[in-house]
Parts: sequence; structure tokens; C-alpha cells
Amino acid sequence: MTAISAWFSRERKTPIAEWWWTVDRELLFALIALMGFGVLLSFAASPPVAERIGLGPWHFTQRHVLFCIPALGAVFLASLVNARWARVIGLVTLVGGVVLLALTLRYGVEVKGARRWISFMGQSLQPIEFVKPALAVMSAWLISEQMKRKDVPGHVLALAATGLVVGLLLLQPDVGQTILVAVVYGGLLFLSGISWLVIGVLGLAAIGLLVLAYTVFPHVARRIDAFINPETGDNYQAERALESLLEGGWFGMGPGEGIARRYLPDAHADFVFAAGASEFGILFCLMLVGLIAFIVIRALNLAMRQQNLFNRLAASALAIQFGVQSAFNLTVNLNLIPPKGMTLPFVSYGGTSMIAIGLSMGLLLALTRRKPEETFATGLPIRSALDHSAVSGKR
Repeated sequence: MTAISAWFSRERKTPIAEWWWTVDRELLFALIALMGFGVLLSFAASPPVAERIGLGPWHFTQRHVLFCIPALGAVFLASLVNARWARVIGLVTLVGGVVLLALTLRYGVEVKGARRWISFMGQSLQPIEFVKPALAVMSAWLISEQMKRKDVPGHVLALAATGLVVGLLLLQPDVGQTILVAVVYGGLLFLSGISWLVIGVLGLAAIGLLVLAYTVFPHVARRIDAFINPETGDNYQAERALESLLEGGWFGMGPGEGIARRYLPDAHADFVFAAGASEFGILFCLMLVGLIAFIVIRALNLAMRQQNLFNRLAASALAIQFGVQSAFNLTVNLNLIPPKGMTLPFVSYGGTSMIAIGLSMGLLLALTRRKPEETFATGLPIRSALDHSAVSGKR
């Protein structure tokens, strides 16, 4: 125990100690707690789904726990880097992810008329999960560079990169992820202070793309039509999700006692929130929503404190992405919007999503870390250091 505590000692100033005293531990612990919620819901919701398709009852639960290990590793390793290496990771991941997105169109596995997954070294991979945080970081860098140097075409390059990703997504097609990418890009434009006219034009273009998707892609039209008028199409999952939400009441039916989740195909994945309401009740779900809200608000607050423009924009974009994806999943579970096929971060089953979100949150923690000198200059945490300076008369 003494040897372990020495690694985190302020006096030794090791990389681990520097990380521990500069990273935002409240946000870090909240992310770990969210993973814990995911494991708990996996134990409750996964067994019936696994048995229904002929697998062992704990198949998805075991894999979910295993996915948490590399996800935690991604959070830790990414949170160690500085802003320069965050940009390097973003660039490499974006280039590699876009190549995989393009390959998915030809070699990907087709599911329900869409090609979103590609087999890589015997494992299925959804490239867009890694492209999203990388695109957010690189767009933030390009926009911040133009804000500092007017001769850099940062906005044009960011728009081109976003347009390329959106185009590849629509060819899959994946309208849900397209909307998420567009919302994050719009958030970056808003934070960068771009004119309302440009934001309005891009907003109209986004609406035009949605209308085009409804016209061109039959499965998109079917989902929207079924949402508007459930009698016109298959609304089975949404109806079962509502049953799960209602049957649990305030305190739930107890672990393993939910009924509706036994008939909910994606109870372990996209509709894990509804399954959790059946098992543990509405109060449990409100706690989960509260934790997600804390993570988003804390992350945005930390981002706004950053003096470095790139850090501020990139951290804000990653926080917005986390929050909007969570909101999409929750509103689908509540049958407020048509299904999007989007996971609840760190809670839904899915290896690609878990690891990619781990990378995203790790980069956010890295970009919002306090400067080492603020913590180690006096051997005190930053707040105590400021108080110490005031007492000693230093400005």
C-alpha cells in the first residue's frame, strides 16, 4: 500500500502523481460510476436476450464487463496526453476511421439495409464511433487556428471534413449518426462566434438533408411514418420499451422480475434504459439521468474555464457529443423520437462504442487538466494554492 501511495505523492512528481493531481477527479469518478450503472443493468437485462437467441444467459454480461477494461484503459491513457498529442491522436484516428468508413460501404456487413459494421481481425467494428470524437477534436483545432490566424482556412477545412463524414454516413445509410455529427459541428460554430446567417444557412441545409433522407431511404421513411402513426408500421420495440417503463413504477419489479424486457429485442443495447426502468424503477432511472447530466454540465464547465482556445473548443465539442448522444438514446426509449440505433454511453452493450467513448472522455479529461505548476508549485491543490498566495500577500 505504501508503494502504491508513493506513486501518487505530490512530492515525487511522477507522471502518475502529476496526472492524479491535475485531472478532474469528480468527472473521472462520475464516468466510472456510469460504467458501474452499465454493468448493473447488463446483469439485469442481458440474460433473457441471450437465452432468446440461443446463447448462455451471461454471454452479453461477461462481454460487457470485458469491454469495460479496454474502455477504462482508453480513458486513462488518453487523459495522460497533452493538447499536441490530442491533436495527433485525433488526426490519425480521423484518417483511419474515414478509410474504414469508405471500406464499410463495400465490404461491410449489411444489416436491415444498412452497412455500418466491418469485420476487422475477427471482430466487428463500427468506424463512425471512433470518427466522431476524432472529427470533433480536429474540427475544433481547425476552427481555433482560423480564430487566431485569419489566413488559415480553418472553417472551410472543418466543413469539408464534416461534409465528407456526413456523405459517407448517408451512403451507409446512418441518419442518426449524421444528425449527431451535424449537431456537434453546429455547436462548434456557435461557440466560435460565427455569424447567425451562416448558422442559419447550414441549419437549412441540414433540414434539406433530412427531407432528402426521408425521400431516398425507405427504412428512414418507414421509421418516421411508424413514429407519427404507429398503425402504419412496425413500432414493436418502442411499444415494448414503453411497457417496460410503465410496469416498473417508482421502485421497479426487482432484478430479474421485469416482464416487458423479456420481449424487448435490444434490452441490453439501445433499450437498456427501458429495461432498467422495469427492473429498478423510475427513481433509479432518474439517478442515471442525473449522473449523465452531471457529467455533461461538469465537462462543459471545465471546458469554459480553459484559457487555451483549442482546449476550450475541443473539450466543449466532446461534452456536447456525449450529451446529445445520451439525449438521443433516452428520448428514443421514451418514444419521443423515432429509433436512431444509438447507444447510451458506457451503459449500453457494445465494444466499439464503449472503447470509443472511453477515448473521447479520456481526451476530454486531458484537455481540461490543470497545469502541473498550479498544483505542484506550493505542494497544494490549486484552490489551496490560491488561498496560500492570498495569505502570503502574493498576487
